[in-house]
Amino acid sequence: MELIVVKFGGTSIGDGERIKKAAQSVVNEHMKGNKVVVVVSAINKTTDDLVKITKTSVGDSINNKQMAEILSMGEMTSVRVVSATIELLGVKSVHIDPYNENWPILTDNKFVDAHIDIEKSIKQSEKLMDIIEQGIIPVICGFLGKSESGNITTLGRGGSDTTAFFLANILNANQVIIVTDVCGVMTSDPNQIKDVEKLDEISVEEMMDLAINGAKVLHPNALKYKNNLLSAKIIGYEAGDLSEDGTMITGPVEGDMMSYSILYPDPITLLSVVGVNILKNAGLLAELTDILAKNDINIFGVSTGQNSITLFVSKKDAFSAHRVLHDTIIRNSNLNSLSVGKKIAMLIFVSPGFIETPGIISDITEPLRKNEINIVEISSSQTAITVFVDWNDGEKAYKLIKEVLE
Repeated sequence: MELIVVKFGGTSIGDGERIKKAAQSVVNEHMKGNKVVVVVSAINKTTDDLVKITKTSVGDSINNKQMAEILSMGEMTSVRVVSATIELLGVKSVHIDPYNENWPILTDNKFVDAHIDIEKSIKQSEKLMDIIEQGIIPVICGFLGKSESGNITTLGRGGSDTTAFFLANILNANQVIIVTDVCGVMTSDPNQIKDVEKLDEISVEEMMDLAINGAKVLHPNALKYKNNLLSAKIIGYEAGDLSEDGTMITGPVEGDMMSYSILYPDPITLLSVVGVNILKNAGLLAELTDILAKNDINIFGVSTGQNSITLFVSKKDAFSAHRVLHDTIIRNSNLNSLSVGKKIAMLIFVSPGFIETPGIISDITEPLRKNEINIVEISSSQTAITVFVDWNDGEKAYKLIKEVLE
């Protein structure tokens, strides 16, 4: 017997027939002897319609408390319809929304983009387990929370994914299944390229990068709650079968952390290539990186300006890189000169939380400014920040930034 948390997206319960199919797939899993917890989004486009209607009628006068309550109506309706359909198929079910005493997702007092209070939610989840142990299928609102004050809160876009993974985590579920409008994760967007293929599996790190960069199949915040003991997969609603293969999300590797920091142990150096209108010369960056690759020289970072390209390589490769790049400059009329910088330290910080932390760059750089540590270069994505400083300042800068992040 397994405990499964299954989340149905808005499209997968987009009309009456799809709701029947979703309910039947849950009942089929229940009849196998498994325990099932259901998380549902608002029925297809309901949230967008509520937002549009509210903006037209109320405009900017709406406050966050009112908006959270209005947006909750989509999920409030979904749980009632899906739960009723499951009961029609002969299995006891109960819908659970934030007004229910068994509601498991407790948050801070922010009405919009609220943060989950993990400790309080874990304690509250004991009530949910009592329901599950009785063989009842709970159908829970995704996207929503309840604040310390008892008000409805929302978890932000993708909140239903977060609800599903969070519940699976704190309930020690065996598997979380995300049911969506595609049969899994594809090699590219099927709306743009015809000959796409489904991936049998994808690592949690790869899935997060895909999600952050626009893949709408799963929200990146949800993956913060994916541990190595929790099986996870994405399937399509069409088959109406929760045992479909879909795409498995693997990892993280045991011992790995979704958030981590590294002070790279070896010194890095930078090589600056200077020329005229470098950004307008197509293929120039490829030419420089290709020659380094052919000489087995790894690149740790690239920075471009109007008239320069800076390449970050290991200090031990600096001489070789200097030589081969200089040969390229002599052959290319658009390039003028090359310089090699001093030893620098590379500091890497990774966290899924960066994406939802306004001012994270200033938080990191402020202690360096106060300690008169100069930043040679800084680069960032939505989940990773890399800082280059003078080699002699590396350890101090690393400790200062870690203190801020902790």
